Amino acid sequence: MLVISSPSGAGKTTLTRMLVERDPNLQLSISVTTRPRRSNEQDGVHYHFIDKPRFDAMSEAGELIESARIFENYYGTPREPLEAALASGRDVVFDIDWQGARQLQAQAPDDLATVFILPPSRAILEQRLRNRGADDEETVRRRMAAASDEMSHWSEYDYVVINDDLERSAAALKAILDAERLRRTRSHGLPEYVKQLMIDA
Repeated sequence: MLVISSPSGAGKTTLTRMLVERDPNLQLSISVTTRPRRSNEQDGVHYHFIDKPRFDAMSEAGELIESARIFENYYGTPREPLEAALASGRDVVFDIDWQGARQLQAQAPDDLATVFILPPSRAILEQRLRNRGADDEETVRRRMAAASDEMSHWSEYDYVVINDDLERSAAALKAILDAERLRRTRSHGLPEYVKQLMIDA
């Protein structure tokens, strides 16, 4: 499981989707959310858009592996598709915040790598929020006010990428993914493979 987090507007969603497009063995975890769907979003592609009673029911039934409240809305990761993807041998990337990352770290610390995306500057972060045109002025102000709190959690992550160039940041994420896949502890069957090599010798 690869978690990518950032303050709103720093680029985690764009980078996450770039990574999935370039790696056939990587699957995007699609969260459920109670927030309204934006005009450029598709249900089941960007999020599963549900109402609060349905979210509460899923949470109470243990159907969410992590969940968080962000800007009066609720987000969560459905457990079943995640477990199915991992069981099939696919890696899963998450576009979630620090609250969700903490919950996953508590549940599966040995099967998780985490990356925090930082913007090049606070001014550029604000500019990106305004340029995407998805939020009104009040929402932009709230997101900027929350950015410092979100960025204060950077040191809880395994890796930090400063997104000053989209292609360079995407390449860094791919390098992180490749390195994490090569960890000795994640190389299933490696002890048997090495033992056989030694016998053959």
